[in-house]
Amino acid sequence: MPMIENRPFDQIALGEYVSYSRVLTLADIELFTILSGDVNPWHLDAKIARECGFEGIAVHSLWGSALLSTLIGTKLPGPGSRYISQDLQFHHPVYPGDLVEAKITVRGKNPADHTVILDCLCVSGAGQTILAGTAVVQAQVGRVALEVPALPEVSIHRHRRFDALIERTRTLDPVRCAVAWPCSSDALMGPLAAAKEGILAPILVGAEAKIRAAAEAEGVDLSGMEIVHEANTVLAARRCIALVREGRAQVVMKGDLHTDELMSAALSRDEGLRTARRISHVFAMDVPAYDRALFITDAAINIAPTLADKVDITQNVIDLARALGSETPLVAILSAVETVNEKMPSTIEAAALCKMADRGQITGAILDGPLAFDNAISEQAAKIKKIISPVAGKANVLIVPDLEAGNMLVKQLSYFAGAEGGGIVLGTKVPIILTSRADSVKARVASAGIAQILVWARQAGMPQIGQ
Repeated sequence: MPMIENRPFDQIALGEYVSYSRVLTLADIELFTILSGDVNPWHLDAKIARECGFEGIAVHSLWGSALLSTLIGTKLPGPGSRYISQDLQFHHPVYPGDLVEAKITVRGKNPADHTVILDCLCVSGAGQTILAGTAVVQAQVGRVALEVPALPEVSIHRHRRFDALIERTRTLDPVRCAVAWPCSSDALMGPLAAAKEGILAPILVGAEAKIRAAAEAEGVDLSGMEIVHEANTVLAARRCIALVREGRAQVVMKGDLHTDELMSAALSRDEGLRTARRISHVFAMDVPAYDRALFITDAAINIAPTLADKVDITQNVIDLARALGSETPLVAILSAVETVNEKMPSTIEAAALCKMADRGQITGAILDGPLAFDNAISEQAAKIKKIISPVAGKANVLIVPDLEAGNMLVKQLSYFAGAEGGGIVLGTKVPIILTSRADSVKARVASAGIAQILVWARQAGMPQIGQ
């Protein structure tokens, strides 16, 4: 166990100094904001920071005083010392990527109360003075030696892949979206947030009085927003599908109604949105602990898919991943084990899907399976089990055995790993955005962004994704 020791008062010499350097990261700024509660937007929003005259997101030079505190508490005088006072002048903010050197130098000592006067200075790697001043610290008379405690790892759950996805939509025009029954705050705020980002042009389909009441409760203005009145959820679902068939909507979004009500209208053989493909659902997951976007299917539509169903489910998600920028998706067909076992049908189907890909019956990706979840996403786990595969440990697409397994996997990633998931239905003439009441606004906006990208990918001549 590493140790830290102090410098007793009598051993501290005038002119003695110590220093400490650290590069400021965006995570440091976020942690500073979380711990201090200082949500001044120039710490968090680059655009606002520039409007305030700063070069971008920055942290107040007060952050540098924390480095001084580190020196005082661990080096000079070290453990057991007590901060009495400080007089610091703050000269320059600190930006992500800046190297900051903190330095304290002993200017004076007072034997009467064992206090030490320290000159304090923080400078950037470019030589700019960040802060300067003095601190008075009381030192211990005797020796203090302490074990360095084991600190917990700290991570910030930032969904940077969703941020990048939303940023990508800024080059695209909004798509017209029929929103089925946005008659609650949760159901209304998602499409409105997507509209604010320039992703959707919503058509709100439902009981007009309830829609306006939900908007009033949230303090939002629906001026200029198209509202199509329908008295109940069944009629609203049917009208949304009709708007697509009439060419007035390019996307459908679920509001505050049961999934079955919307999908029943979408799957109507005479008036629905069926195609030759099996309909399936894909969760696009942004998992902070994983180094790539993750697509999971099917965890919402197909309860116990057959092998033939899984062919379409797999091709649907491959087409989606490619449209979203994955040139050659790495597809892991999941089971509980990584070997074929005649008593486990999911392993046999996984092997069959891989052979079908070899023969060109599934295209556009590299498949491997059966793979257990750990072997699919962990190179170390795959190495320990001696699995040699271009997919193992690197998968960005997971095909689950059935809906129950997929649903549990998605919820575990969401609640245990801080993941966000955007959901989309494929195999219909237009994308259908399926939202849950538990979805965050960011997840709803990301789902809308996926739908928008799909619409324009089709317009640009990509294969008819999920059709």
